[in-house]
Amino acid sequence: MPIRNSSVPVDGLALKYPSLLMPEDLEAAAGPILIELSTDTIGDVERCHSFVRESLESGRAMYGSTTGFGALVGHSGRPDPADQTHGLVDFLAAGQGPSLAPQVVRAMLLARAWTLARGQSGVSGGALQVLLEVLASPLALAPVVPEYGSVGASGDLVPMSHALSALMGRGDMLIDGVRVPAADALRTAGLDQLVLEGRDGLALVNGTPLTAAAAGLACAQAARSVVAAITLTGLMTEVLGAGPEYASDSLAVASGHAGCVAVSGLLRDVLDGCVPSGKRQLQEPYSVRCVPQLVGAAWTSVRHATTVTIADLNGVSDNPVFFPEEGEIVHGGNFFGQPVAFAADLLASALTQLANLAERQLDLLMDPHRNTGLNPSLSADPGRQHGLTGVQLSTTSIVVAMRRAAVPAAFQSLSTNQLNQDVVPFGTQAALTALAQAERLRWVHGALAVALRQAVHLGGRTPASEQGAALLERLCETVAPIPYDRPLDGDVRRAADLLDEVAVAHVPSLRESSNTSRS
Repeated sequence: MPIRNSSVPVDGLALKYPSLLMPEDLEAAAGPILIELSTDTIGDVERCHSFVRESLESGRAMYGSTTGFGALVGHSGRPDPADQTHGLVDFLAAGQGPSLAPQVVRAMLLARAWTLARGQSGVSGGALQVLLEVLASPLALAPVVPEYGSVGASGDLVPMSHALSALMGRGDMLIDGVRVPAADALRTAGLDQLVLEGRDGLALVNGTPLTAAAAGLACAQAARSVVAAITLTGLMTEVLGAGPEYASDSLAVASGHAGCVAVSGLLRDVLDGCVPSGKRQLQEPYSVRCVPQLVGAAWTSVRHATTVTIADLNGVSDNPVFFPEEGEIVHGGNFFGQPVAFAADLLASALTQLANLAERQLDLLMDPHRNTGLNPSLSADPGRQHGLTGVQLSTTSIVVAMRRAAVPAAFQSLSTNQLNQDVVPFGTQAALTALAQAERLRWVHGALAVALRQAVHLGGRTPASEQGAALLERLCETVAPIPYDRPLDGDVRRAADLLDEVAVAHVPSLRESSNTSRS
């Protein structure tokens, strides 16, 4: 089937290929997303597919087509190409564990479609077309894919095989979050089932789309969380009556670190108009005074992880890789997810330290010996009411969970596949961990935001800065004061959502300032 650009109307994002696939595009793929391929791109895909077919007809050796898979490369493959490629999907569909979130699965499909559109994987136009149509469907289709199975090398083989099985009408899919048999989902959406031919099975599974997609989603959220850490610190500074000296530009420049300079700059913007009370000690605790250095280092790590992930999203992740113009078939290791594995581990570590910071800031606000005279536990009536006691306990639990999860995955190599895969990077687990850390950090920041709102209710200073006053106003609209004990779990989540909304406007300025800072 030839490739055609979808005419399905979508209320979502339209991407033109070729262009640079970004983490924010992966987030947009949670809803309908239309990928418009250029005429040259369609030609490249079809040309590479023809090159693969002609190479096989000429008797040329090709991994996975003329051979078995993995450790069985020394044995001949099945004589029928369609039988061979279907067998691959069948034996790899062996994953276990909870299902991945639908937005993660859809981001994975987008990442794979983007790589295949490079025209160096030999995929058929029909197989790529199915991916494009599933992503464009207004029904937000998502195959049900178990979490565990990939070692992040030779591609995300097991997760992608489960996704392909669903696209072939087997297993289950989600329609707007409702789980139904995959064949019924495709029929409801008016889409054809995926029919594999030639090298399609290997081209579709033999890359790192889940690793790159999960890391990209984590990077997008991490950038907002860095901004949340800055804006919450600014609001806390004013609520406590502290001074903004710690955000000095001269001090930051003297540090020599671009991230510190960028964060200090945004902090000064947030604190513009701040009026210290004069009641605080000369130097604030590190959870205030060292924010430019700590959050600046986290921002540097987020930017590095984002750079690595963008490169992975826009590269060719496959084996072999085809170069039709040169007549070359190159067998190698472009499916090896080590770059993203290292980057995702770094990201998870940085997010955990941001959680450590926010938890200590929350504790500072709860402590009457350090919070400039506010009630203990931010209780309206200590002893009879308990303020944010439950929120603090929950936050402590979340932070410890983050610390335990932050153990690096990128060097946890465990040989498998009869020593064919004798060293593996576990980039998929690293990326999924980073994504989970990003979600947990949102809850910690939400808890701190609720505490700041309550602190003002109990007599904490009202911000004099324009941005601080605006943030507090929105927090007051989102979270009611706590004059008596009540469940606060929903308040924390709503505050976290609000912080994301506020952060979106600041991420570009933070990114720009770190590019031009005097470090």
